[in-house]
Amino acid sequence: MSELINNSSQRKELLKHLLLRLHEGDNPEVLRSRLIDALQQIPYHEVVEVEQELINSNALTEEEILDFCDLHTAVLDGSIDLEAAKQIPGGHPVDTFKKENSALRREVDAYRLVKEQLWQVSESDVPAFILQLRTIFNNFADVEKHYLRKEYLLFPFLEKHLITGPPKVMWGKHDETRGLLKNAHEALAAPVESAEELQSLVELVLDHTVEMIEGMIMKEEEILLPMAMDTLSDEEWYKVYNETADFGYCLIDPQDEWKPEGMRAEKQEYVTADAIRLSSGAFDIGELEALFLHLPIDITFVDKNDKVRFFSHSPNRVFERNRAILGRDVRMCHPPGSVHIVEQILTDFKSGKENKAVFWMSSFMKDRFVYIEYSAVRSKEGDYLGVVEVTQDITRLRQLEGDKRLLSYEQK
Repeated sequence: MSELINNSSQRKELLKHLLLRLHEGDNPEVLRSRLIDALQQIPYHEVVEVEQELINSNALTEEEILDFCDLHTAVLDGSIDLEAAKQIPGGHPVDTFKKENSALRREVDAYRLVKEQLWQVSESDVPAFILQLRTIFNNFADVEKHYLRKEYLLFPFLEKHLITGPPKVMWGKHDETRGLLKNAHEALAAPVESAEELQSLVELVLDHTVEMIEGMIMKEEEILLPMAMDTLSDEEWYKVYNETADFGYCLIDPQDEWKPEGMRAEKQEYVTADAIRLSSGAFDIGELEALFLHLPIDITFVDKNDKVRFFSHSPNRVFERNRAILGRDVRMCHPPGSVHIVEQILTDFKSGKENKAVFWMSSFMKDRFVYIEYSAVRSKEGDYLGVVEVTQDITRLRQLEGDKRLLSYEQK
């Protein structure tokens, strides 16, 4: 029968008919079988066009499409034809979205691995399982940056091309996932005292959150991103590319650079002499970058909203950092077992009760002595601006004895 429906308008009419029947209450599995029997596959761009046409013709509202979005996905899963999708150059914004999706899939796999062991969990195993799940869900929280880039960088360009329905529907699904993630974090932070409670938590709260994240990956890779590749010009994608780093990356730190052929690099107007003026001097951007590279300490700054805003990237950092942490809640950047300490420091610094907390590790990586200092950062008026973390390997400093007053140089 599929050979008979090789016309785009006929395929779209059939898909429209099936989706409307879905909204009227027909069984999704039956409709999916009919879709496969009739079409085998439907090109990705026709799926977007059908949803937009249903909205434009008032056959369905955006809210109704949103309510049935997951059922649409279930009906279409495995039936979308990507043969005509464009190749994606390395470093392109879509390449970054897809690499982030791969990183999210690895977290989904890690979650399923933990879940497989859940039915053999004894009461004494529960704390260790909760820690593993907190780590995985801390990583899932990074999806916020991925969603923000779609909402504020990609969707405006789709709307300029009059593709308005699917972005609104997808933004609604982002908000649903945000709510589920919030519930999951709250549930994982609450006491779980038995294996039975843990199993209920997984089935009732965590599973649906993971399904939503995984479902969005499918919607992006089989519909949104191929359609966006067909729609945006290279110039528009380059604008997305140039602003991507401002939002941060989800679980990855992309290394590939991308510039469309014939496109001029945008002039960074802020790179001027003495661009950074402080009360005791000024730097240009190059000097400031170099200064942080050469300091014998590592610095990380967390702003008053608990988001990581900056880290120095010297080649010998004690604790590895990558740009994926920029914009991330600092609680999500620490092992779940130490989050309560982070929370305590933030609370005490914000209230003004304390201003400094120090830690040291005498056998970091076997033989390094590491000193870590957290200081509250306040304005002249005493307003809380954030926290600066300063970390230093002081192994050699602790070995110093006597004086050194004569010039000699360090061997490279």
